[in-house]
Amino acid sequence: MSKPVLVYGIGVAGLATINFLLRRNIDVVATDDHLNESRQVELRKLGIEVVAAPSENVLRDLVANSSYVAPAPGIPETHPVIREAAAQHKDLKTELDIAYEWESQRVGGARPIVAVTGTDGKTTTVMMAEAILQAAGRETIACGNTEVPLVDAIDMEVDSFVVEASSFRLAFIETFRAEASAWLNFDSDHLDWHTSMGTYEAAKARIWRNVRPTDTAIGVSGEAEVLRHLQDAACRRRVVGGSGDYRNIDGTLTGPQGAIVSSSELRRSLPHDISNALVASALCIESGLANMAHAATALSTYEAPHHRIEFIGESEGVRWFDDSKATSPHAVVTALRGFESVVLIAGGRNKGLDLGQITVEASRVKSVVAIGDSAELISQIFAGLKPVVVADSMQAAVEQAARLASANDVVLLSPGCTSFDWYGGYAERGDHFAGLVRQYLSSVRSQGVVK
Repeated sequence: MSKPVLVYGIGVAGLATINFLLRRNIDVVATDDHLNESRQVELRKLGIEVVAAPSENVLRDLVANSSYVAPAPGIPETHPVIREAAAQHKDLKTELDIAYEWESQRVGGARPIVAVTGTDGKTTTVMMAEAILQAAGRETIACGNTEVPLVDAIDMEVDSFVVEASSFRLAFIETFRAEASAWLNFDSDHLDWHTSMGTYEAAKARIWRNVRPTDTAIGVSGEAEVLRHLQDAACRRRVVGGSGDYRNIDGTLTGPQGAIVSSSELRRSLPHDISNALVASALCIESGLANMAHAATALSTYEAPHHRIEFIGESEGVRWFDDSKATSPHAVVTALRGFESVVLIAGGRNKGLDLGQITVEASRVKSVVAIGDSAELISQIFAGLKPVVVADSMQAAVEQAARLASANDVVLLSPGCTSFDWYGGYAERGDHFAGLVRQYLSSVRSQGVVK
C-alpha cells in the first residue's frame, strides 16, 4: 500500500491540493499549526486523517510515513515541517509541481502555460496576459497565486493557463515549467517567510529552472538580479524595456515584429503600466498563443484591478489614489514614479523590510501622513526630508491629507506595509480608504467647501 501525501497548511491552496489528490484516489494526511474543531470535522468528512498542531515527535513520524510533503504557500522555509522533510530527504512538492506533473501526463499532451513572478506587479501582468489570450479566442484562466490554485485550474475546461508564481510556490519546485515565463523585478520582501534575501532570490530564479530550448524567458531592463539569472536561462531570452526586445518607442509599445499599441490607447499609462503591458504582450506573443493585434485589442480595453494605484476621485485639482496593495517599499517607489507631487499615506505592519527605500523617490513627495504600527518608523525615515504628520486612524489620515494637499497634488495611499494592524487584508484597507475619500469628496462638492 502506498504511503499518503502529507499536506501541511489547510488554507485555500492546501484544501485545493487535498481535494485534487482525493479526486485521483491518493491518500492524504492533513495537518496545520492551527486547526479549529469545525475545520477538523470538515476535513474528516473527506475520509482523511487529520492531525492538529503535531508535536516534534508526531511530525517526525508523519513525515517518515508520507510519500512526500505538500506544504501550503503559507508554510515558510523556517517551518519545522520543512526542516524535517530536509532531514529525512523527503520530497517537497508545492501545488505547482503537483499540478504540472499530472498535466504532463494528460491524454493529448499538456496544455500551454505562461507564468509570471516578481516582487511586485505579478497580478496585474497576469490579468493583462489573460485578457490578451482571451482576445485571441482562447479559453484561459489566471491561476496559481490567485483565487484559483493551479491544482483546481487543471481540472477545468480550459485550453491554457496564466500562472501567477509567487516565491512561496516556486521555492521547492523541481518539475514545473512554462512555455513563456517572466520575472518582473526583485527587491526585499517576504523576509518573514524566506530565511534570507539569498533564498528569496533563489526561489524566484526557479521559474527558469526547467526551461526547454523552445521556451522563452523574459526579464526586465534595469533589474540587475533578474538579468543576471536571465543570462543563464537555457532557452530563448527576451528583455523588456530600455533598448530591449519589447520597449516603448516614442509612445508606442513595440515588439520585435513592430508596433503593438500606442500608450495613449491604454486606459492608464503610468510607467509600470507600460512595462507590465509589454511583459504581458511578450508572454503571449513569444509563446505563440496570441499575436500583436490580440495584444492591442486587450490592452486598449484593460482596466487595472482594485487597490493598485486605483483612481478614486478628484476635487479642487487634487486627485486621490488607492494603492493599498503596495505592501513593500519597492511597490511604493513604483507608485511614486507615476506622479510629480504626492501627499503620501504610508505605514501599517512592517514585514521586517527596509522602509527607508521609499525615500529614493522623496523628491516626488510633498508631505507624508504616517499610519499604523509603523507610523513612528515612517516619521523617522522622512525626518528632515519632508513634513510628516501622524494619523491614528484612516479617517484621520484622509482628513490630514486633505489639509496638506493643494491643486495639482496627488494623495496616494501606498502603505509599504501589510494591513494587519488595522485590517484583515489590503482589500479591506483599500475599501475603507476609498469609502472615506468618496465621503470627503461628496462633502466638498455638496457644501462648496474651499480649503
